[in-house]
Amino acid sequence: MAQKWLPGFFIDIKGVKTEGFIHPNPGGKGPIKNEGFIEFKDEEKSTPYFLSTSDLQSFVAGKDSFVVAHAPGNETWAKKDFDFVRVAVNEEMKIYATRGAGSGGSGGKKVRVAPSMGVGAGTYGASYGGGLGISIGGGEGGSNNTRLSYYYGSNTANMQHLTSENFNDIMSEVMADEPEVVEQIRNNRFSLGSIEKLIAYFYKVKASHR
Repeated sequence: MAQKWLPGFFIDIKGVKTEGFIHPNPGGKGPIKNEGFIEFKDEEKSTPYFLSTSDLQSFVAGKDSFVVAHAPGNETWAKKDFDFVRVAVNEEMKIYATRGAGSGGSGGKKVRVAPSMGVGAGTYGASYGGGLGISIGGGEGGSNNTRLSYYYGSNTANMQHLTSENFNDIMSEVMADEPEVVEQIRNNRFSLGSIEKLIAYFYKVKASHR
């Protein structure tokens, strides 16, 4: 179980950064209907307050980075139009992870590319690493709507579902800078079910070249 409060910061819609402590998945009802939200406090002993997706561009909690995104096409995520998505891989082509997505990959509704709403696009810089710490959403129940769904795209405005069918091609493109990782992908050593292991491996190889 991840600890409740994590050191981090948020960047508001004006681009102002505020550091403090974040509870990324407080549960209960948020301040604004159909929007994701976090709890924030400036210092460990100060009174926490809620921040909704319409207040923020992005936030970092512990090792993980999240940006505000609109559910693509005609999807909603766990009844939310706007929510936070984790930046699982921050390369030119990015991988995003979220819980409670409408169609969990292949099948279901066809995912249309949402028109660019300018939400989350290019608002974060190189400081957003590929940390694998907390997960967002309550995974204890094990119900389908808490399973992570993955998307790919150059920004949140054009993200599309990562599926078992397109996994090898997309991940090879995302991780093209590390040929040995691509070789493992092409040899079917990883799948959508083991994507977090692949991401950890990718960052390990990447770090070894620094």
